[in-house]
Amino acid sequence: MAARLEVADIFRRHGEGYRYRHDAHLGRLERRVMSAIEMCRTARLGGHVQRCEDCNTLRIAYNSCRNRHCPKCQGQASRDWLAARQADLLPVGYFHVVFTVPQQIAAISFQNKAALYAILFQAVARTLRRLAADPRHLGAEIGFIAVLHSWGQNLHYHPHVHCIVPGGGLSADQSSWVACRPKFFLPVRVLSRLFRRLFLEELKQAFDLGQIQFFGDIAGLADPVAFNRTLEAARRIDWVVYAKPPFAGPEQVLAYLGRYTHRIAITNSRLVTIDDHQVTFRWKDYRTGGAQKVMTLDAHEFIRRFLLHTVPDGFHRIRHYGLLANGHRQRKLDQCRSLLDVPSPEQRAEEPDAKPPPLVHRCPCCGGAVKIIGTWTPMSPVCRPAWNDSS
Repeated sequence: MAARLEVADIFRRHGEGYRYRHDAHLGRLERRVMSAIEMCRTARLGGHVQRCEDCNTLRIAYNSCRNRHCPKCQGQASRDWLAARQADLLPVGYFHVVFTVPQQIAAISFQNKAALYAILFQAVARTLRRLAADPRHLGAEIGFIAVLHSWGQNLHYHPHVHCIVPGGGLSADQSSWVACRPKFFLPVRVLSRLFRRLFLEELKQAFDLGQIQFFGDIAGLADPVAFNRTLEAARRIDWVVYAKPPFAGPEQVLAYLGRYTHRIAITNSRLVTIDDHQVTFRWKDYRTGGAQKVMTLDAHEFIRRFLLHTVPDGFHRIRHYGLLANGHRQRKLDQCRSLLDVPSPEQRAEEPDAKPPPLVHRCPCCGGAVKIIGTWTPMSPVCRPAWNDSS
């Protein structure tokens, strides 16, 4: 069976040429991401030797880079995060709401990722919480998880935020649970207009404070007249906000979160071929109903598009708001469960000793438990060991 293709293969074959050709325009963050993916699970990052305690098979395992942009390193991170979130689910319907920004705003965002992503999160949070608190709509304090994505299926830059929202919340006096209608959360058109207004207000304030900059094709926006003209144009168009049908149950919510929270621009499973200087991958064209298609790009163009989606160091792309905010999540969830008259999730019982160890700690030959009998590290640091991963 042919070996599965990986993004790392593309970077290892064509990364050095890409660095050479784009040396003047390649930032430190992008270089670190490339280096991390190239070295992931290779001897350059060190590793360890495992021995099966049943059949004595020896196996060499290399260390992971742990970079949040690496396709190979997100599986375990996603599983760990989901295990922590399972206890947060309430026995109510959940909705999926997506907020996007128009193309002229996306261009500003790309050159000011940290500032514009922060504005995007803030505008989304204020929009949902303000509209939900309005007695004309829901009249409740809600909670939700927001996840930043910056890509479309074809790897073009397309910043947007996915929100997973329980269908209800606490009443203003905190004395009752207020449920939304079974298949309707909040009016999308009202969400869109409020989101647009709040976002543009925050963007204008950031511009007035000198917190955003402009280069290249949009350098002219540094002029206040041109910038204000762009904002006025953005006010006159509809901003896309849409709510998907509610999830069927908590299990479906968890399955969705597992696919979305730690997703990167493209997974290894979508790669089809790497031939000479071309990369072919699968993508869904949502303009034609999500039809499955294939796209072929020059390898350097593939790398360029992949690197469009690097996230600034230390920036949290998964955030919790309202009832689910980190500072009071457990207290608020306990209150919600009390009002919904459901018990709190029980702590997991200690796993019996007879249960097999996790797959990663079992022998691939016989399934027996493996023991680490030796480790090694690189002779010298090949790159900064901490990749500044933040959710």
